[in-house]
Parts: sequence; C-alpha cells; structure tokens
Amino acid sequence: MAAVYKSLSKSGSKAEKDTENNGTVERKNKQRVLILSSRGVTYRHRHLLNDLAAMLPHGRKDAKFDSKSKLYQLNELAELYNCNNVLFFEARKGKDLYMWFSKVPNGPTVKFYAQNLHTMEELHFTGNCLKGSRPILSFDGAFESEPYLRVIKEIFLQIFGVPQGARKSKPFIDHVMGFSVADGKIWVRNYEIREVEKVKGDGGGGDDDNGEGEEKHSGRKGKGGGRDTDISLVEIGPRFVLTPIVIQEGAFGGPIIYENKRFISPNKIRAELRRAKASRHVARMEQQRDTLARKRNLGLIDGQKKDQTGLDTRELFA
Repeated sequence: MAAVYKSLSKSGSKAEKDTENNGTVERKNKQRVLILSSRGVTYRHRHLLNDLAAMLPHGRKDAKFDSKSKLYQLNELAELYNCNNVLFFEARKGKDLYMWFSKVPNGPTVKFYAQNLHTMEELHFTGNCLKGSRPILSFDGAFESEPYLRVIKEIFLQIFGVPQGARKSKPFIDHVMGFSVADGKIWVRNYEIREVEKVKGDGGGGDDDNGEGEEKHSGRKGKGGGRDTDISLVEIGPRFVLTPIVIQEGAFGGPIIYENKRFISPNKIRAELRRAKASRHVARMEQQRDTLARKRNLGLIDGQKKDQTGLDTRELFA
C-alpha cells in the first residue's frame, strides 16, 4: 500500500510541476491498436499480420475472430483491451483479404481490399530496423487532394504512428513508412534509414566547395568536421497495395460516407472469367452440332442403321 501511495504522490507532484512551469499539462498521445484476423486466413495473410504487429509496439494481438457478419462486436473487444484503434484482417474464400481500419468507439471505419502482398520472409531484402522503433510516416501529396483521402491519412496516422513513450517502443527512429496514391490505390512501402559515414577528399582551396556540395547531398555533417553521413533508404518490407472500398461514419457500422464506384469485387471477376470459358465451350458444341446436321442432310452420315435399331440418341431423348 505504501508503494502505491508513493507512486501516486510522485505522479501528482510531477503533474503539479508541469502546471507550474508551463501553466498547462502536457497532452499525451495515447494510442493502442487491436490487431486480429478472422477464420480462414492463409499463411501469407498470417505472416503479413505478424510483420505489421512487430512494427506496431503499441499494438496488441488477439486470437482469431469467429464472426464475419457481426463486426460491431469488435468495438466491445477493443474496449475490453483498452484499445482505441482496430486493425482487422478479413479473409474470404481462402484467397481474398479485406483489411478494416477503424477508430473505436465513434469511427470512422475504412474497408480496403489488399492485394500484391509480399511479406518480409519472401522478399529477402538487405534492410533491417530495430524492433519497437518509431517510424516516420511519409504521405504522398495526393492525400490532400480528396476528402476521403484525408480521412484515410488520418486513420493511418492514428494506427501506424507510434506515439512517443508508447508501450514496448524504443526511443529511436530508424525506418520510414511510405504511402503513395496511384491508379486509385494506396501503395505501402517500408524503408530503413541507412547512415554511412564517408571521408572527404584531401585538397586545397576546393575543400569548402566540396564540403558544401556533400552536405547538401548527404544532409548531415559529422562531429569531426572531416566526415559526412550519407543517408539512403533501403527497403525492408512488407509491401502491399490497398484499394479503398467504403468509408463508414461509425465504428464497424453507421451510414456510408464514401463508396468507391470503380472497385470491382474479385468474385465478379472470377465469375466473368468462368462465364467466358463457358461461352466458348457452348459455342464450340453448337458448332459441332451444326456440322453433324449439315453432314446428315448431305447424306455423308448413314443414319439408317441407327434408326433401324431404335437406339439413336435423337429417338431415345426426343
């Protein structure tokens, strides 16, 4: 009991000092993300979920969610685990993956169709980053062009932006998450910030000019004055492409405030492909039937023997 009282008194004295110094209490960005999937996910979906969970130290993984129709129950689950963001992987027919980004409990909720998935294990990139480090979120300028893209940008900031001092986070920033918009889709990439020190070349009066040029190129100058830090980006993974489908006003419910008219369901695409194959088969069978009828009319096929036996298909199934 004394230890609890001591900790509470320390927190109270710290808050009083903050109010005395600044006049206002420092606002903390408290974000926690609940990460879970539905039944029927493939190994690639599961590995992608594990990669994203490792990149989000303020996230909490949970067991698979059984229901696909009662997604509003995720609000209660997030409240139970004290999370205000939900990242839900919904698998359909063992091949399609839909990702739900929701702000609990008041919304909004964005539904994406994920494709071109590549996990860190299958890419084998040379880049690497510290587990639990904070990322720099880089957004394309197109996110400011449309209102629905602004909503998506804010959702990404809340979920992928690791707050300072978050749970299991490290005080380092060593990777960049890039979000770009092209062809109505959002392309997500992850890069390592690689810093390599390089030695300046010896020279006379041209050292200053070369030094200035190298500083512009590298963006950072070393402590010794004779070394520069060359900064480059090396892709780590994972990488995936998101196609926005709908944006709901509430958390896993409510009226639809945006709907992508250009999105075509993968089920419809597969149905059209099957229908095209079936139409080719039907056309080929009709062509064969017309050929047989033409030969029969010309007397090229002797059908009297079949007619005499009475086992002709046209007579049996007439």
